[in-house]
Amino acid sequence: MNPPRIHTFFDTWLAKDPHRVFLHLPQGQTRGFQAIAQQVDALEQELRQQGVQAGDRVLIVAENCPEHVALILACSRVGAWSCGVNARMAPGEIAAFEAKADARITYYTADVSADAAAHAARSLAQASVIPGLMHSPARPQATAETGPLRDTVAAIIFTSGTTGAPKGVLMTHDGVMHFARVSAHSRALGPDDRAYACLPMTHIFGLATVLLASLHAGASLVMRPRFDPADALDALAHHGVSQFQGPPALFSRLLAHLEQHGIAHPPAPALRYLYTGAGPLDMALKARVEAAFGQALHHGYGLSEYAGSIHLTRRDEWRQDTSSGYVVDGAELQVVDPVNGAPRATGERGEIWLRGRGLMPGYFRDAAATDAVMRPGGWYASGDLGELQADGALFVVGRLKEMIIRSGFNVYPAEVEAVLNAFGPVQRSAVLGRPEADGNEAVLAFLELRPGAVLDDAARQALDAHLREQLAPYKRPTQISVVPALPMTASGKLLKRQLLADGVTAPHLPATAGTP
Repeated sequence: MNPPRIHTFFDTWLAKDPHRVFLHLPQGQTRGFQAIAQQVDALEQELRQQGVQAGDRVLIVAENCPEHVALILACSRVGAWSCGVNARMAPGEIAAFEAKADARITYYTADVSADAAAHAARSLAQASVIPGLMHSPARPQATAETGPLRDTVAAIIFTSGTTGAPKGVLMTHDGVMHFARVSAHSRALGPDDRAYACLPMTHIFGLATVLLASLHAGASLVMRPRFDPADALDALAHHGVSQFQGPPALFSRLLAHLEQHGIAHPPAPALRYLYTGAGPLDMALKARVEAAFGQALHHGYGLSEYAGSIHLTRRDEWRQDTSSGYVVDGAELQVVDPVNGAPRATGERGEIWLRGRGLMPGYFRDAAATDAVMRPGGWYASGDLGELQADGALFVVGRLKEMIIRSGFNVYPAEVEAVLNAFGPVQRSAVLGRPEADGNEAVLAFLELRPGAVLDDAARQALDAHLREQLAPYKRPTQISVVPALPMTASGKLLKRQLLADGVTAPHLPATAGTP
């Protein structure tokens, strides 16, 4: 007998309350469980008619919509693995993901996404049985998985490629369903809740934390294909949103919108849970969000390779720091010496290793990449740097590969970014290293300014004084560049490699504060 699959969450609520509204859509439209079930049934039949079977991969080039939800559930019923790809990627990237996934068929959410429609047109896709969807011809050369993973894997989540070539993370039904329960419990999520669902379901945050946790709990979603600050504020004010989650970049955009429109405290009468993850949090952003909404901004630490979060702050605790909280049920985490794996003492920094029920079984058809991150005892070496405090709270301080060596000292970009972000005109920042001829590394800072702010001579002098007050000489940026906007993925992760390539010739301000 096959173990439970993710569609069983949906089937449970379909049987219990078929007319219950699950999706609240633009222009006041709604979609209940029964209406979604009709799409799931039709897509399941279409997939089988196209020759899709258990262990096949179905690529979904998408932005959030009911049809994307129905496709994920239909794949689960067939036993195929859904592989979500954000429609805003370039044609060459889509083609690479099709090849990497060895996809049997590709679907496009053409009705809600002009980008998906353009990809569909290029691929000569045909209309699906479901209006608004297109699909490619089936690919007879694709090879279905026949090994032990066939019936345990639910989806492939592609890493963003911010630190190298994207890899296909295998997500198991058990792992992602377990985390959905953990996430729902951590937020006391229930049938009366509405979560704002703009995070791409092609990313683990949108898939597990938003979609599947809500399906498990019977909560509803205010679903949008993309994040729009004005729409988000309208949903908070008028559409009963009680749970609002997103990466730090999303909250930064929301705050910028509030400033532009002179809104200090946006109305959100039903809101009871704010959460940010999928990126480093600094105190300046946390304080501004909490001041605007009058409640705690919760935080967590997770990654695609673990089906969600490993650490979460507690909903009844308002921490006055940037901790990622405490280990969740079914997970283990330790901080170790990155060279020999020896455990670090409490309060000492090291590499974060983790294991547990949500850990991936590996990268799809990439044994070398899997072996590179797995350690004896089933531990996954994350490449993230952190420290554990005496109470078990985790603090993530940066990436091992992003650590800068200057004058023989370690410089953690997240620490410098936190100081820069606390300077009034700065909306957000990015810090990275660039090798110099003498073997040292320059500390480069890129700033995105708040609406209406400028970094003139007076502001630069104030920034220089701020950096001298807060950072040791070797940590201070040797070059500060102002950019119109920091490049981000659709899921809110910073593209530092792109920033370095673009920013080498960008207008910049030589920062005298950075001389060791």
